[in-house]
Amino acid sequence: MQYRFKILLVTLVFLSVNAVAQKSQILIARNSVGKLQASIANKEEPKKQLELISEGLKAIESAEKDNKTKKWSETWSIKAYLTSFASLIDTDPNNSNKYYDSAVDAVKQAKKLDKYDDNSGLIKASNHNILIKKQYKGNEAYFANDFNEAFTDLKEVSDSFPADTALALNTAICALNIQSYDEALNYFKRAKENGIRNPSVYQKMAQMYIVKSDNEAAIKTLEDGLLLNPYNRFLTNDYINLLLDTENFTKAQGLIEKNLKLERNSKLLYFLYGYIQQAGGNNATAILAYDKALASDQNYFDALYQLSLAYLNTANETLRKNQADKAVQFTGLVDKAQFALQRANEINPNDKKTVQLLIDIYSKKNETDKIEELNRRLREM
Repeated sequence: MQYRFKILLVTLVFLSVNAVAQKSQILIARNSVGKLQASIANKEEPKKQLELISEGLKAIESAEKDNKTKKWSETWSIKAYLTSFASLIDTDPNNSNKYYDSAVDAVKQAKKLDKYDDNSGLIKASNHNILIKKQYKGNEAYFANDFNEAFTDLKEVSDSFPADTALALNTAICALNIQSYDEALNYFKRAKENGIRNPSVYQKMAQMYIVKSDNEAAIKTLEDGLLLNPYNRFLTNDYINLLLDTENFTKAQGLIEKNLKLERNSKLLYFLYGYIQQAGGNNATAILAYDKALASDQNYFDALYQLSLAYLNTANETLRKNQADKAVQFTGLVDKAQFALQRANEINPNDKKTVQLLIDIYSKKNETDKIEELNRRLREM
């Protein structure tokens, strides 16, 4: 019995010494964290900081193997903090990624064991570092055209920092690249709600609302974009076109007139103004607007085509009037329409609607040779 007692006594002493040793390892690791934070504050070189991290991780490695200290949240919280920071400053990609993976695992273990939030500060700091590294990884994946991986990483980071508009924008772009359009719209909205001014964001959002047949939301989005980017040409053009598509002609006309005061040579604005006048039956005003557009660009196909329609509409109007020379006026207007169409056809010979309208005009004039040639071309298109 005495022999057994001595063995037991030696064993107990050994366990006690081991427990003290593991606690001392935790103290060394704590001390490394303090030294590292001081080094960060003093903006010391990454090499020095990595030495401090290595010192702390050696102590933690020993604590991880002990049956008692491996159950402490502090053990894993310190490991998470040290490895997460190392992942940000180690310039060797392999080392950095190993530190990152280790930090992710350590944080999970720390959270699971930290029942009383004793180590919440270290865990929070580790999470912050992990998210920064995740953003780097997401950006790398984006430039490597791995948009699925990029979206997964950037989405998590954006959800943690929702006020970061650049981050929300990049996440939305990744979602677009993987054709996850609802997600893309959500992150564009997040960027918008947090005050992003970039006009392309408002353009893209409006386009996505249009695809969803939500024209009201698209109009509101473009209006919001124009409040932040007054007179932006691309936003203005999209807004006017949408107003025309939804037949908000009065609103569109007012906007065009306002912008024409600033862009007196804008062929597009003159074209759109002519289109509105034409839609309202004011063909004479429409012709003047199309002529203005063509003065800026004589090869403006859309203006030439619409101009020909305005001349034909005006020609038909003359036939309804009681004027002695209405036949002469009619012929003159049809000739003008024909000239505009011929120019349009030269610019875009494969446009079917232009060819068909020319055929109608030649039919009225009984120019059969030209009709046969155009019909042949139509069959070849």
